[in-house]
Amino acid sequence: MSDTNEVTASVPALKPRKKRFELPPQWKTAYGIIGVVVVAFWLIVAIIGPLLPLADPLAQTAERLAAPSSAHWFGTDELGRDVFSRVLYGARISIPVAIALVVLSMLLGGLLGMLAGYFGRVLDETIMRLADIVLAFPPIILAMVITAALGPGIGNAVIAMLVVNWPQYARIMRSMVVGVRGSEYVISDRLLGFSAWQTLRVDVLPNVVSSILVLATLDFGNAILLLSGLSFLGLGAVPPTPEWGFMVSEGVQNFSAWWIATFPGLCISSVVIAFNFIGDTLRDALDPHMRKHVQSEAM
Repeated sequence: MSDTNEVTASVPALKPRKKRFELPPQWKTAYGIIGVVVVAFWLIVAIIGPLLPLADPLAQTAERLAAPSSAHWFGTDELGRDVFSRVLYGARISIPVAIALVVLSMLLGGLLGMLAGYFGRVLDETIMRLADIVLAFPPIILAMVITAALGPGIGNAVIAMLVVNWPQYARIMRSMVVGVRGSEYVISDRLLGFSAWQTLRVDVLPNVVSSILVLATLDFGNAILLLSGLSFLGLGAVPPTPEWGFMVSEGVQNFSAWWIATFPGLCISSVVIAFNFIGDTLRDALDPHMRKHVQSEAM
């Protein structure tokens, strides 16, 4: 018996293996991978664009309306500017503006919706009726009216899009806060003396933030489309700014030179589709029913 104990004691205890970090199965799907890769590519282009050895996007030194070639991969426009460099530089405008718009809309709409849902009564009625007024108009029409009143420009276009975009976040946040407001843990914290802001920050916000993040991810594509639409109509980017929507507008004016509008249009499509893929994947990852369904399929 003693020999057995000695042998057992001489054997080193096996240490538990550290669990490797693995991505959720939703992010291993084709949609998730394609979305992440495309968005990462455009973010990298937007960040390191000035460091790339590109032609000056504003220089009018090349042949006018030259077709794509080895010298100019995407051809040139009606002023002799390189379309390839203008497309890459356009990512520095369209993507950051869309991110800024979505973040501001999420903060403003989320805050107003949270206040309306938690406090209710007069504040709820005031905020929701204001949201209904904004939602009664088509987004592009209302954004056009506001931008036309303020004047063309990226800054004014962002203000107009923010006015159009915040109500959807406010309505979703309000509906979720109303559902959480009557929960036992929220009521118990109020009875313990928590202030309204503490309750909103500690108990309410963590339970509703996932849905807002999914909406924000899906909204990136809509923001880029809205900005491109305003620039296409001459109410967004001011010439000679290399912005994708404005470049498509220039291509429509020179319809025979197909490359002027085709390549910026493809860029817009790729970013919008990629963000939609990421939004759908994020929704599936946060939805417990979809998560179980994907895990069962993977097994």
